[in-house]
Amino acid sequence: MTEVPAVKKTLDKDLKKVVRLEQATHATGRRLTALGLALLFLALVGALGVQQAALLDQGVFIIVAAMIGGYMALNIGANDVANNVGPAVGARALTLLGALVIASVFEAAGAIIAGGEVVSTIKKGIIDPGLVPDSQVFIWAMMSALLAAALWINLATYLNAPVSTTHAIVGGVMGAGIAAVGFTVVNWGTMAKIAASWVISPVMGGVIAAVFLAFIKIMIVYQEDKITAAKRWVPVLVAIMAGVFSSYLVMKGLKRVWKAEAWMIVAIGVAVCAGTYAVLKPLIAHRAAGMENRNKSVRTLFVIPLICSAALLSFAHGSNDVANAIGPLAAIVSSVETGDITAKVGIPLWVMLIGAAGIALGLFLFGPKLIRTVGQEITRMNPMRAYCVALSAAITVIIASALGLPVSSTHIAVGGVFGVGFFREYYTARRSRPGPKWRTETERLAKASAGNNNKRRKLVRRAHLLTIVAAWVITVPAAALIAAGLFFLLRAVLGT
Repeated sequence: MTEVPAVKKTLDKDLKKVVRLEQATHATGRRLTALGLALLFLALVGALGVQQAALLDQGVFIIVAAMIGGYMALNIGANDVANNVGPAVGARALTLLGALVIASVFEAAGAIIAGGEVVSTIKKGIIDPGLVPDSQVFIWAMMSALLAAALWINLATYLNAPVSTTHAIVGGVMGAGIAAVGFTVVNWGTMAKIAASWVISPVMGGVIAAVFLAFIKIMIVYQEDKITAAKRWVPVLVAIMAGVFSSYLVMKGLKRVWKAEAWMIVAIGVAVCAGTYAVLKPLIAHRAAGMENRNKSVRTLFVIPLICSAALLSFAHGSNDVANAIGPLAAIVSSVETGDITAKVGIPLWVMLIGAAGIALGLFLFGPKLIRTVGQEITRMNPMRAYCVALSAAITVIIASALGLPVSSTHIAVGGVFGVGFFREYYTARRSRPGPKWRTETERLAKASAGNNNKRRKLVRRAHLLTIVAAWVITVPAAALIAAGLFFLLRAVLGT
C-alpha cells in the first residue's frame, strides 16, 4: 500500500510569504520607477526654465515656477483625468493600458491645440490683481498658490480621493491673495458660487445619470425582447450622446480658439444628433441581428460610443484644465519679464508644452490608482452604466454653463458614478416586490422569490463616499491655508 505523503503546511505558508514578498517588491519597484521618471521630468523642466531665464535679473523665479508648474501638471494627470476614463475601464470597454494611451494623447492634444494663446492670470477672477502692491508680491503669491494646489492634489491622490484641480488652484490663489493683501482682495460673490457648486455639481450629475440608467432599464433591459428594444432605442441614445458631446466640445473644448454663439452650439448638436441617428439606425440593426436575447448582448452596443466619449472628455479636459498648471506659471513669467501685473497674458509655447507633457506623464505614472477607484471601487460598472455617467457629465456641464454656474467636471463625473450606484441600490431594494408591468413574468417571479434580504444590499462603498465628499469640502480651505503659509514663508526668507 502506497503511503500518501503528508501535506507540509509550513512549506506552503513559507511559499505564500515569498510570493507576497515578491509582489510587494515589484509594486515598490514600480513606484520608485514612477517617482524617478517624475523627478527626471522636473529636472528637464528646470533645465528648460534655465534656458528661458538666462538673461533675466529675476530669472530664478522662472526656473522655480517652471518646476512647480510641472509638478502641478503631473498631479492634474494623476488625479483629475481618472474621471474621464475610469468608468470606461470599470466597464471593461477599455483596458487600463488602452485608457492611459487614449487619455494621454487626447489630454495633450486638447492642451496644445485648444489650450488657447491667452490665459487669465487669476483663475475664475477670485482676486483683484490691481490691489496687489507690486509684481514681486504678485510673483510670490502665484508661486505659493501653485505649489499649495499641487501639494493638496498630491495628498488627495495618495488618499484615493478624486478632487477638483480647479478648486485647488482657486483655493491657493485665494489664500495667497489674503496673505499678501487682506480679505478685501477676494471676490466673495464668486467664491459663494463656487461653494454652491460643491452641491450642485455632484447632485445634478448623479440625477441625470440615474435618469438615463432608469430609461435604459425600463425601455431595453426589462423588455421581453431585448434585442428588438435595443435596435429601437440604442441608435437614439448614441445619437443623443453624439449631439451632446459635439456641443460640449464646441462649448468647452474649443472655447479658447473659437467663440461660438449659443445658437450655433445648439445647431451643431442637433445636426450631429440627426446625422448620427441616420447612420447608426441600419448599422445597429445589422449588428444586433442574430444576437442572443441577453443583457450581455445589449451592453456590447455601448462599447464604441463609450470609448469615443472617454477620448472627447479627455480632449475637453486637457484644453480647459491645463490652465490650472500653466496659468499661474504664465503669469509669473510675464511679471518677471515685464515687471507688470496684467489680467491676461500670452502663453509661451514652452510653458504650454510643460502643461501638456506633465498631464500626460502624470496620468501614465500615477493615474491608474484613481482610475481603479472611480471605475471599479465605488460601484460596479458595465458599458450601459458608464455610458450614463459620461453622458451626464457632458449634459451637466452644458446646462451649468448656460446658467452661468461654476461647476466642477470632477464632481459631476464622480457624482454620476454615485448616482448610478445608488439607483442600483434603490432598484435592488425593490426586487422582492412583484414590480411594474414592464418587467417580464420570469423577472417578476425571480424578484419575488429573492426575499427581503436584498433590501440590505449596499452597492456603493460608503467609505469612498465619505472620503471623497470630505476631500471636496475641504479642498478650497486646505489649499488656501497651505498657500498662505507658503507666502508668509517666502516673504520671511526673501524679505518684504
